[in-house]
Amino acid sequence: MRSFLTTRRVTGLLYVLLAVTGLLSYLVIRSQLIVVGDASATLDNLAADETLARWGVALELGVVLVQAVLAVSFYALFREARPMAAVAIAAFGLVNAVAILFATTLWGVAVAIVFGAAEQAAPGGDAAATVLLLFSLHDAAWSAGNLFFGLWLIPMGLAVLSAGWVRVLGWTLIVGGAAYVASAFLLLLAPDLAPVAEALPLVATIGEFWMIGYLLFTRTRASAPTESAPAIATEAGAPGHHLV
Repeated sequence: MRSFLTTRRVTGLLYVLLAVTGLLSYLVIRSQLIVVGDASATLDNLAADETLARWGVALELGVVLVQAVLAVSFYALFREARPMAAVAIAAFGLVNAVAILFATTLWGVAVAIVFGAAEQAAPGGDAAATVLLLFSLHDAAWSAGNLFFGLWLIPMGLAVLSAGWVRVLGWTLIVGGAAYVASAFLLLLAPDLAPVAEALPLVATIGEFWMIGYLLFTRTRASAPTESAPAIATEAGAPGHHLV
């Protein structure tokens, strides 16, 4: 029981760290540097604050690191009682980490171009256009990764249901994960509905913060699968257990 609670608390703390690094890198620092559709302004913002630009890359690398470790931690948390869900959570979480790693690489190249380490990488010497293109690709990589971040919430919700934890939490994670996946396709296929697509992940956000609180502040252990538990968690002989 003590080992389970330790894993649970560590998982909760890692989830908090994932939220903090993601908030700081993507929503705070990136938003201060990038001016959508304005290559010159974006280049000027980067050049004006090298420290901020490099911290953005470092924090996004932190997102990758924490996401990967968190995926393994969720696997450890659910592997005995919820083996198939544990594997699915870990797999989707790791794929999301790889997608963000690719995005981080693009940001790193942009910083290298601005500060002289890769000047020749700018086609035709147009550093501003190249940097804006790199950040456009950076956004695309994040959007692709969101598909798997949504997917990892679905088996997480199934694991919560079959573990005998709060059922509304489990369903919130499942619905939120499905909404994340739907949002990725809606942004691509119906750009006029962008406000709707951007609002869909709010359900997932509620579920994630609820999950963090549950991991950190309760002591309920994952119970043995019951006859009514979802099939993903009860298949006999399955091996043992996160995207955002």
